Amino acid sequence: MSILDRINSPGDLKKIPRKELPKLAREIRELIVDVVSKTGGHLSSNLGVVELTIALHYVFDVPNDKIIWDVGHQAYTHKLLTGRKDRFHTLRQHGGISGFPRISESPCDAFTTGHSGTSISAALGIASAKRLNKENSKIIAVIGDGSLTAGLAYEGLNQAGDIHKDMIVILNDNDMSIAPNVGALSSLLSRTFSAKYLQDLKKEMGEFLRNLPKIGPEAYHYAKRAEESFKAFVTPGMLFQAFDFDYFGPIKGHRLNHLIDILKNIRNINDPVLLHVTTQKGRGYAPAEKNPVYFHGVGCFQVKTGDKVSCNLAPSYTEIFGKAMVELAETDNKIIAVTAAMPEGTGLVNFSKKFPDRFFDVGIAEQHGVTFAAGLASEGFKPVVAIYSTFLQRAYDQILHDVCLESLPVTFAIDRGGIVGEDGPTHHGLFDLSFLRTLPNMIVMAPKDENELCRMLLTAVNHDGPAAFRYPRGTGENVAIDEHIEPLPIGKGEILTDGKDLLILAIGTTVADALEAHQILFRKNIHATVVNCRFVKPLDADLICSLAQKIPNMITIEENLCQGGFGSAVLELLHDEGINNFQIKRLGVHDTFVEHGPSRLLRKKYGIDAQAIVSAAESMIG
Repeated sequence: MSILDRINSPGDLKKIPRKELPKLAREIRELIVDVVSKTGGHLSSNLGVVELTIALHYVFDVPNDKIIWDVGHQAYTHKLLTGRKDRFHTLRQHGGISGFPRISESPCDAFTTGHSGTSISAALGIASAKRLNKENSKIIAVIGDGSLTAGLAYEGLNQAGDIHKDMIVILNDNDMSIAPNVGALSSLLSRTFSAKYLQDLKKEMGEFLRNLPKIGPEAYHYAKRAEESFKAFVTPGMLFQAFDFDYFGPIKGHRLNHLIDILKNIRNINDPVLLHVTTQKGRGYAPAEKNPVYFHGVGCFQVKTGDKVSCNLAPSYTEIFGKAMVELAETDNKIIAVTAAMPEGTGLVNFSKKFPDRFFDVGIAEQHGVTFAAGLASEGFKPVVAIYSTFLQRAYDQILHDVCLESLPVTFAIDRGGIVGEDGPTHHGLFDLSFLRTLPNMIVMAPKDENELCRMLLTAVNHDGPAAFRYPRGTGENVAIDEHIEPLPIGKGEILTDGKDLLILAIGTTVADALEAHQILFRKNIHATVVNCRFVKPLDADLICSLAQKIPNMITIEENLCQGGFGSAVLELLHDEGINNFQIKRLGVHDTFVEHGPSRLLRKKYGIDAQAIVSAAESMIG
């Protein structure tokens, strides 16, 4: 029997002798690689925290103690050690376990996560609640160096240091190297300064110095400054000490005995503590060690070689966007690309190489990125902000006040619009049409295919004001791209088919479903007019209203939340124009968060595919 087979809870882990833990780490890595090769998922980050996760569960008492994983894409080992080993093969599968921590999935998941920078704020809230309830629990936030580019993390650090709640922040430094690892001396200092007897002695000495007649306070502050100056000289902790955290590290994150010892020491400190741990992304699997960026979020692959398993050779929307950006920038030196720690994910790597002076990666700081782009636009440039839909939500206020208020020419290229599949509710882009179309001065578009994506990009960068277009994850319709791209007339849709029985108004990827439904309905002797509306804002009012007066049976379809979305915009238009003699069905996601699973299955389940259009038409027309 393997060691992992003997573990069904954190309590079982504590029974394993320390000398067997390295073997357990190897078993966990083998299982993670095997499962992710079949399901896809976040591989590099999970392989990098195996020892850290084992040490945390070996020392702390979960679920009484709480571990909050920032982003949560590194929690696979945590899931394996907290009773989900037998279901781990269902990772990211519909009906299976999530790829991220979920409160509803396990009492060992202290907080539902999926976006970066949230762990310290959540941990502080939990720590404050535990203190109010007079509960004795340790609260641990694990945050990566990349997430420390998120301003929210510093807001949490600032308050935590101010109100001195008993909590531990573990900085998992696996790439950016916030500061150089000063090696053995740093480890020695961390072990020494974190020992309980030394912490007690330091407090006793502090009280002694403070109570000395006349010179007490001055002597105490001198000793405190001397200690902090010495630690800051030999460790990179000055920043965190400025937030009034006790800082330890950096220490190597793959030495289990060392990790366990220092965690046991800092467990006894009742002030805010930050432990700086250096780890290697992809550790233990050679292809991931060699290319941790590719294996950060990966699809199915061959375990032996790491080669991608795919039979689809069509380029993705992301690739088409990246290529179009390069081509446009070659003829327009005002075009600038801005992304938030996602140059690979947004297809801008080639742009960054060809135009390094016009490429800006702002880190995981979407709010800053949008306002930064607004500043560029105010000086005559044409910034294109390429961000996943789910992450753009974090910058709503900046889009509204810093871009739209003065109608600055910032283009938003919104990748992963709609259902994105196995990453689940924190990553589906189902809200952008709703929250963007409410903003004055904003133009909102969605292309039916890759060629129209290129036309919308050109339309946006040529427009003297804010414009956004959203496009889906994955491959498109595999259509040819025009040799000479032309911009679209703003606010104009196109009629794709003519029919007198039914009007189908579609936007974005749902246009393909509308055309498929048209063919099915034609065979059923129901004749539909299909319109590629292209624009959610401004709508093609003349086209839609004229058709609605001729064809009173209407279906709108969108891969977005129904509330406030494209269908709502159509209803508002018809009402405002005084058109009342019609019946309409709005297809989209209705007032819910969509779980994880294959995109095709989810689109069918939530009624945003061709068959859903056919069913709606038959119930409407008979």
